[in-house]
Amino acid sequence: MLDFIKTLAFFYKVVIKFTSKKLKFIGEISMAKHQFQTEVGQLLQLMTHSLYSNKEIFIRELVSNSSDAIDKLNYLRLTDDNLKADYADWKGEINITFDEADKSLTIIDNGVGMNEEDLIASIGTIAKSGTKSFVEALTGDAKKDSNLIGQFGVGFYSVFMVASSVDVISKKAGEETAYKWTSTGTGEFDLAPCTKESNGTVIYIKLKDEEASEFASKYRIKNIVGKYSNHIAYPIFLNYKEEVTETLNEEDKKAGKEAKKTIEDKREKINEATALWMQPKAKLKDEDYNDFYKSISHDSSNPMLTIHTKTEGVNEYTTLFYIPKIAPMDMYRADFQSGVKLYVKRVFITDSEKELLPTYLRFVRGIIDSEDLPLNVSREILQENRVLANIKQSSVKKILGEIKKISKDEEKYAEFIAQYIRPLKEGVYQDHMNKELILDLLRYKSTKVEAGKMTSLEAYKERADTEQKAIFYIVGENEKILRSSPLLESYNKNNIEVLILDDKEIDEIITPTMGAYKDWEFKDITACEPPKVEQTEEAKKEVEEKFQDITKKIKDKLGDAVKDVKVTNRLSESPSCVVKDVADAQMAQMMQMMRAMGQAMPESAPILEINPEHEIVKKLNGCPDESTIEDVSWILLDQAKLSEGMEITDTVAFAKRLSRITAKAL
Repeated sequence: MLDFIKTLAFFYKVVIKFTSKKLKFIGEISMAKHQFQTEVGQLLQLMTHSLYSNKEIFIRELVSNSSDAIDKLNYLRLTDDNLKADYADWKGEINITFDEADKSLTIIDNGVGMNEEDLIASIGTIAKSGTKSFVEALTGDAKKDSNLIGQFGVGFYSVFMVASSVDVISKKAGEETAYKWTSTGTGEFDLAPCTKESNGTVIYIKLKDEEASEFASKYRIKNIVGKYSNHIAYPIFLNYKEEVTETLNEEDKKAGKEAKKTIEDKREKINEATALWMQPKAKLKDEDYNDFYKSISHDSSNPMLTIHTKTEGVNEYTTLFYIPKIAPMDMYRADFQSGVKLYVKRVFITDSEKELLPTYLRFVRGIIDSEDLPLNVSREILQENRVLANIKQSSVKKILGEIKKISKDEEKYAEFIAQYIRPLKEGVYQDHMNKELILDLLRYKSTKVEAGKMTSLEAYKERADTEQKAIFYIVGENEKILRSSPLLESYNKNNIEVLILDDKEIDEIITPTMGAYKDWEFKDITACEPPKVEQTEEAKKEVEEKFQDITKKIKDKLGDAVKDVKVTNRLSESPSCVVKDVADAQMAQMMQMMRAMGQAMPESAPILEINPEHEIVKKLNGCPDESTIEDVSWILLDQAKLSEGMEITDTVAFAKRLSRITAKAL
């Protein structure tokens, strides 16, 4: 009976009355209509017509939101002088109730709550970068887009997969006015003040007919909460009615007395309500770690890697980090959402501080819980705090060390590299302290490794001649074109391996800054001398003199399109190639960075190198026809550019020149 009275008191506090199977609110005034932000409308269109089969995740998402709201109030009551007195004895909890006859489900928390502005910002518009990325990823194909829900999770909006309408009633801690938000998941929502005695949020979900039997069910709700939210740090109570049969004593049974049946109100705690990261590793199973990961990441897949560490000594802290199987959708957005939450002695502090880990590890999800930081730590203090700096430094080494361990499993590491090679390359540029370790983790395509496979820098060194003392690479956008580059001819001839860097956008910026790997310098083959060939200085000078006139003529014909024209011994099969001037190569990094920021930057004119042993060049050297020399000069430049995946300035002129030369050859 006591439990029933407590439950009844709780529901009166939130001022909810179930009358004629409809939710009513005391003191409610006329509702104002608002339009959803366009992107929210797109999202809701997907939710209301979702083909996604795992609709149960809406409970996970809403319970997670409730937990976050309680986290925030728990922090504020300890740090905000205006709230300390009123919430001194407050304890956070989540309540769930259902009504099979009403086809409804209600989730209630006593967290920080929301005011009018918060409701519009949190539900009426898309505030989180991850949700923006989700919307941007929509294709219009209902089946494909529904599958994205499982990869990402969409927070509150997932409720419209099962709801015909939703009411959100919320009152912000420390404020007088509560608000009711109502929507059917179409293009608009209603919002108006209402009366609610206590802080927190009530979400009343009117289930679609076809969903009611599944989710307005005690056993189904218990199963879903146990599956996804068991380790939410606050108690989750399921409130329901149950038929109870009177227990008869032996005397009553002999007398033939019939046991009475009554309907009782029950309130059952359905989660463990413990901070999972504080439990001993030996007590936890993979399933526990995986379920907790899903609850904090909104991912439906198990993580690729779990890293649980408890540290004692100068600083005492616990970390629980996860690496997702699939990279977060907002990983390449400037406004990416931090995936790591900071706690102090189990009190939530922030989930928006991007400096808890370096930005190149922004794909990591998890928890940092410190015993040494002050509860009222501000963002400014966080950025300068020595304790947190030590935790960050140790956490980075631990994460990189665990990644190195999985690198021994070639198949598993290939999955990791496919998702995270780019941020790792950023790490070489950002994290000088761990540069050597990150270089060990990088993998590259190579001329000595078959297509589809990659090599480490250490393996490159082991295969190379010990006298080589350099790691050669070529940068571009297309692997197939790079593997066919004329610039590789002399390296292949001399059995020298070249790394194939086909992610130009980042490789052209990062690789020149790497310097060296274990004393082996990185060298761009488009800007360095080719491998030595057996040719005396006298023979080299003789070739240059023999082709001096034609190189000058070619330069005159091409004008500013090239920086210079030279004969070369780096080619064996191709008639020409383009290379960079050393000074231009040094500027390429800065120019690429400027382009990435949207600045228009001119391309540096290349150096055209011609092969004196090639038939075209030999015949051109003795050609008396100026028009033919001009056509062939441009063809040599344009085909060299095309061979490197570069654009040619005038494709029509190229086609005409090719036609004229072909006609003369027939």
